[in-house]
Amino acid sequence: MTTIGFGLRFAHLATSVLLVGAFSTILLAGRSDRPTAVRWEASLVACARWLALVAIVSGVGILMLQTVVFESRTSAAHDPRAIARVMLDTRFGLVWVARQALLVVLGALLLFRLDLRRLPDWVVMREESLLLGAVALALASFAGHAAAVAPGITGAIVVDTLHLLGTGLWAGGLIPLAMLLFVASRASGADARPLSVLVARRFSRLALIAMLSMLATGVVNTIVEVGSLPGLIGTAHGRLLLVKLGLLLPILALAAVNRRRLVPALSGPADTVGRPAMQRLATFVSIEAVLALAILAIVAVMTTMAPARHQQPDWPLPFRLTWDAVADSPGARARVIVATQIAVLGVVAALASLVPGRRRWAALAAGLVVAVLAAGAAVPALAVAAYPTSFWRPAVPYTAVSIATGRSLYTEHCARCHGATADAASDGVDRRGATPPRATTPTDARSMKFPTLLSRQTARRTAGDLFWWITHGDARSGMPAFGAELGDAERWDLVNFVRAFGAADAARGLGPTVGRERPWLVAPDFSFSVGPTPARALRDRRGSRVVLLVLYTLPGSRPRLAQLAERYALLTSLEMEIIAAPTDAAPDAIRRLGDEPRVLFPIVTDGAADIVRTYGLFAPRAPHAEFLIDRQGYIRARWTASADETRDVALLLADAERLNQEKPAGAPPDEHVH
Repeated sequence: MTTIGFGLRFAHLATSVLLVGAFSTILLAGRSDRPTAVRWEASLVACARWLALVAIVSGVGILMLQTVVFESRTSAAHDPRAIARVMLDTRFGLVWVARQALLVVLGALLLFRLDLRRLPDWVVMREESLLLGAVALALASFAGHAAAVAPGITGAIVVDTLHLLGTGLWAGGLIPLAMLLFVASRASGADARPLSVLVARRFSRLALIAMLSMLATGVVNTIVEVGSLPGLIGTAHGRLLLVKLGLLLPILALAAVNRRRLVPALSGPADTVGRPAMQRLATFVSIEAVLALAILAIVAVMTTMAPARHQQPDWPLPFRLTWDAVADSPGARARVIVATQIAVLGVVAALASLVPGRRRWAALAAGLVVAVLAAGAAVPALAVAAYPTSFWRPAVPYTAVSIATGRSLYTEHCARCHGATADAASDGVDRRGATPPRATTPTDARSMKFPTLLSRQTARRTAGDLFWWITHGDARSGMPAFGAELGDAERWDLVNFVRAFGAADAARGLGPTVGRERPWLVAPDFSFSVGPTPARALRDRRGSRVVLLVLYTLPGSRPRLAQLAERYALLTSLEMEIIAAPTDAAPDAIRRLGDEPRVLFPIVTDGAADIVRTYGLFAPRAPHAEFLIDRQGYIRARWTASADETRDVALLLADAERLNQEKPAGAPPDEHVH
């Protein structure tokens, strides 16, 4: 982001917020005939004119910069047709037109000096000004990150709108309040002192409501836009959010002091208590305003970035915490559970110290000590080694093509050490007796330890961990680095294969019927064609159809195919689709089936090779295999058969009805496996 772009965005955001704050504070004060209050209001209105002008001009600059981005050429900033396309053909442009129109109307109202001597006219004018500024500010949500949330765009926009309005009422009102307090604290402004006390109290209540709203909506926005701890501390967007929260802490501390001590002191004797308290309050509010402007500057930068959820997080710590670290150790698991409960009790004790009492500080100290000690006992047991890429999302989708490609790469680059079936002996020598690559002597080769890829430890590592090991190697085991030999996509293909292979071992526990356990085995996506028809994909059935994937071998599978063909109409009525792929991947599979049985469900003629190589991992050496895939994209049942073996179709019908009645037990998997 250029300096000019940052300046324009900050100026536009800050002026929009200050316009809302100026008129909300004027309305909080009400109309006054005190000379000091009249001058204060007049100065705010004069400032509002300039704020509206800056907002309009900076908005035009932002439109020009956005046009350059959309058109990918600098000259577009001065091209009327390009600007018109952005204004009329994009969501950003339509929102921009609406916001600019509101700001122009507001500027026109402020420019003309209307007769506001009658109270109703004054109220209508100030309320209309506030309404125009607030709507212009709120509309920014329709062109920001909230407008890109799917699904749930309406809720995201509502939350972001409340966040912006809370910001306008609180942050925008700090400078007008400080101005009033400063002038009223002087001897010449004594006539406005009662009004300033009233405004301070009203603003304190309004700011509390606005702050609570901002905190609540901010938490929701963080969950939506960041989504995880790695996104928070491992991306530029997330780290800026942490800086923003860091600036909010002193603001909250100042606000607490203002609300609990200084605002009540304003009612004290003017010379000894009231005026000094008002001066300190004005100073503290000014500091809050400066910090609030710094937060707005950070927000201006964040609006130009992709949300953390859509960035690859670079994990900064050498470890990460995971329950898998104690999954195989009941004793360690029990210790962690006990330590966690003790830590919770410590936190509760610390929170209890907030209740007024004689021993509140002792309770706070004791609670924090207990919580820290208990956490110190639990954290090491949950810690495993981590790398910068540990929480990366695979750049290549988890598909049959990727897994099949990764299998070929594995055979070429990895099988010598990890074994032809990814299950090498622990001495580092494969079944053919070949020594691991990069070994300088036979002794070195025999001393290397290469773990089986079927181990639970490997299966529990993240895709990012595997990517790091493939890219940089592992000095402890002697594993070489492949970052220079394989491209990024090839390394992700390898990761997808290793993850699929690890899942294949666990898939042996799947039964022939749908169980009650939570779905966990992701079905790799695949594309296929039937004859000359356009290509289709498994993911296209997501949310609408249960899929029965059949891997068949002729002639042994012919009785089962006839059985399915006979009941195909009934299965279709239960919203089940059958996709059959020949294990020999014959392109003339339909001709080979012949006229009997008469098969109406899709027979894959293009794409079967990748499907068979991938799903064959979940049913090794089976001449016939069937996989039942639910609407969310999880494999729920697996049935394998020998030659000429059939199965009661009633069981399949029962599974279809069970899946139709089942409520989703978890979020649908995306195209990546983590």
